[in-house]
Amino acid sequence: MYMRFGTVPTIIVSSPAAAELFLKKHDLVFANRPHHEASSYLGYEQRNLIFGRYGPYWRNMRKVVSLELFSNLKISQFQPMMKAEIDILVDTLKSAAEIGETVDMSVRIASVSADMTCLMVFGRKYADKDLNEEGLKEVIKEIMEEAAAFNLGDYFPYLRGLDLQGSARRLKKLSKIFDRFVERIIDDHVQNKEEKQQSSQDIVDTMMGIMESGEAGFDFDRRHVKAVLMDMLLAGMDTSAATVEWALSEVIRHPAVTKKLQKELEDIVGLDEMVNESHLSSLKYLDYVVRESMKLHPVVPLLIHEGMEDCEVDRFHIQKKSRVLVNVWAIGRDPDAWTDPEAFSPERFLGSNVDVRGRDFQLIPFGTGRRGCPGLQLGLTIVQLMVAQLVHCFDWELPHGMQPGELDMSENFGLVNARAKHLMTIPKYRLHQ
Repeated sequence: MYMRFGTVPTIIVSSPAAAELFLKKHDLVFANRPHHEASSYLGYEQRNLIFGRYGPYWRNMRKVVSLELFSNLKISQFQPMMKAEIDILVDTLKSAAEIGETVDMSVRIASVSADMTCLMVFGRKYADKDLNEEGLKEVIKEIMEEAAAFNLGDYFPYLRGLDLQGSARRLKKLSKIFDRFVERIIDDHVQNKEEKQQSSQDIVDTMMGIMESGEAGFDFDRRHVKAVLMDMLLAGMDTSAATVEWALSEVIRHPAVTKKLQKELEDIVGLDEMVNESHLSSLKYLDYVVRESMKLHPVVPLLIHEGMEDCEVDRFHIQKKSRVLVNVWAIGRDPDAWTDPEAFSPERFLGSNVDVRGRDFQLIPFGTGRRGCPGLQLGLTIVQLMVAQLVHCFDWELPHGMQPGELDMSENFGLVNARAKHLMTIPKYRLHQ
């Protein structure tokens, strides 16, 4: 579908076949990201991967990030920390279960996700007052809201200098707060680098090591380090949390799915121990549950691309700098691609080769092609481990006698597709110890 937003020609892609044309057949032409004001302030002049424009610099940066931050070795180094943080969550929920307390799982899941992200990126957790009077999590939330907000200047460039909505002013303020914080973190890491062992290096250590060694093979300074750190926080804090929250919501809403998943967990793990990463490859139904949740509730509902040159797609002329919005949410509910597309049915993946890794265009929650998410494996591991642990360790009831089918599943669309209302539940511990 062709539309025009202001001066920007825009194509809306809402089917797997059309997505394949733009993201596979013409992937190189549409590998760019459009310039918008938020990317200048928050992406260090588009030096990061999320907002960065496609070209030699972006390709080199992605290679560095993929090899140094998301290798199997790096993920394995993070796994003990991930399990420890999820175990802390289980302990707090177990205490709540003992007194029959109603728990805000939206807050609990978001908190553990933020803590894991900070530990991976900075090597430590950050309390709310460590950034400024607002707190790190609140500032990241504001950054994501501004990045997702409609900005007149992005669609009417001649209005940009007027800052009619105050967007530039807010973005400048947020970018300065974040920059001061990250500068302090980098300085602390530089001062204490001799004390750290190789096995305990966080992402700041890794990126600073690349900068100091010159092994990146291109101009790489503190601005590039900070741009990558912004990527890690934006991509890590809310996306995993929202995915876990949606999956848990769907499991609670469908008791038959709960029973089937718990039976698999009992058979593979047993009721005398908790889930660990080594169990995940054997948990097939868990994989189906996560895939189905990502189909119905992709946390990044729109993939934004820009054409770098004039192009003909399926006999239609697409002019240079046209914006392409791939509607991942609509593709996951396309009746031509899925049987009973609105139903939550993990069994649809039984015997199916369709997965979330970008090869199948009816299911692309992590994107695909050159712009596919480089942190896919890490994100998937976190989501599967957390969902498995929560379903294995607890039965879940809804407060005030609410029935599972009455759970509100309204969505709040933004940069991340989150639940509109917090998930309030009563956990019941079910393991033997």
